[in-house]
Amino acid sequence: MDEEYDVIVLGTGLKECILSGLLSVDGLKVLHMDRNDYYGGESTSLNLIQLWKRFRGNDKPPAHLGPSRDYNVDMVPKFMMANGTLVRVLIHTDVTKYLSFKAVDGSYVFNKGKIHKVPATDMEALKSPLMGLFEKRRARKFFIYVQDYNENDPKTHEGLDLTRVTTRELISKYGLDDNTVDFIGHAVALHRDDRYLYEPALDTVKRMKLYSESLARFQGGSPYIYPLYGLGELPQAFARLSAVYGGTYMLNKPECKVEFDMEGKVCGVTSEGETAKCKKVVCDPSYLPNKVRKVGKVARAIAIMSHPIPNTDESHSVQVILPQKQIGRKSDMYLFCCSYSHNVAPKGKFIAFVSTEAETDHPEMELKPGIDLLGPVDELFYDTYDRYEPVNEPSLDNCFISTSYDATTHFESTVMDVLSMYTMITGKSADLSVDLSAASAAEE
Repeated sequence: MDEEYDVIVLGTGLKECILSGLLSVDGLKVLHMDRNDYYGGESTSLNLIQLWKRFRGNDKPPAHLGPSRDYNVDMVPKFMMANGTLVRVLIHTDVTKYLSFKAVDGSYVFNKGKIHKVPATDMEALKSPLMGLFEKRRARKFFIYVQDYNENDPKTHEGLDLTRVTTRELISKYGLDDNTVDFIGHAVALHRDDRYLYEPALDTVKRMKLYSESLARFQGGSPYIYPLYGLGELPQAFARLSAVYGGTYMLNKPECKVEFDMEGKVCGVTSEGETAKCKKVVCDPSYLPNKVRKVGKVARAIAIMSHPIPNTDESHSVQVILPQKQIGRKSDMYLFCCSYSHNVAPKGKFIAFVSTEAETDHPEMELKPGIDLLGPVDELFYDTYDRYEPVNEPSLDNCFISTSYDATTHFESTVMDVLSMYTMITGKSADLSVDLSAASAAEE
């Protein structure tokens, strides 16, 4: 271990694994270590016995739940946009050859006390029970504007500069009511709260376009895809990639201690009495606790069920977004459900997650609006975890720390953190111009 590396990565969470893959492909010499004896860190995937140990304190789950090894329960479950940034990273790095994806059946939104399919195109808007007749026509016009909008073609802008016009101003031009704005902003554009209404509309329009492009990719019921056997496959796939390009992996390395020189710059990492020298360290917040601050807390429930979520057209995999306004909160709530159709549970079993940014110390009470939508559950586990973000100045200490995972059940915010870290580490943007059609075959 007494060698010198360009970068040492600590923790094998998804963010750290994507970065070590990208940096290895760039030709940097990377050492990747984890104090745990398994991949994935906070974003690991557990079988049934591991799940029981973690939440029930014993290793004897009831036999009627089926074989432990048939469960792959992701601790940070998130769907991927079929046309989104993470898929571009997967294709760019060729990681797709280690993974199989399957489309997610449904994308829904909670509105006025009911679950509805999210309409994402002008045609779907006309059919949606979310809106009355006249509102449907107005929404259809807005969807057509978004579909036709091209940043580089002023003719499609209808005289509006979307870098200046706020989302609220753009939407009011089409006369849409608050109810419609709510599902477009939260379930199509995937904003986590209502701040976007007062920000330039270009971001929201781009997010809506990403949703409809992703939906078109599979002609399925949702814009999302998910790996067979769950997300636990992803960190390992990036680990393989890093190894192919000469990266070194070491699991089960206790007390990875980051060492600094006289100027406060990182100079290496010590574990079990040996020090590996390096120029830069990339890690999750748990490895450098004195360089991060707590910014929030995620509350979540994990349910094992014997049926799909009711009112989702029998979807075997689904996301339901509960916008904050609909449930009287400051932030959205997310329902995620996956099943044996993605090989994450035995036949006939479904895994559901309810998650939100915690606003109190009572997760059971807070998550009730989401849990009430699940129907009968076989088992239910509650969990909370703190969210941290870095407060250091990477240009001074060469430490690049990821932010903790948020409560969302989709990946776009996670990947944005990875790409901004990549730019900080390398001084350049990741080139993600890829032929997305190349991935379709791998994902079918």
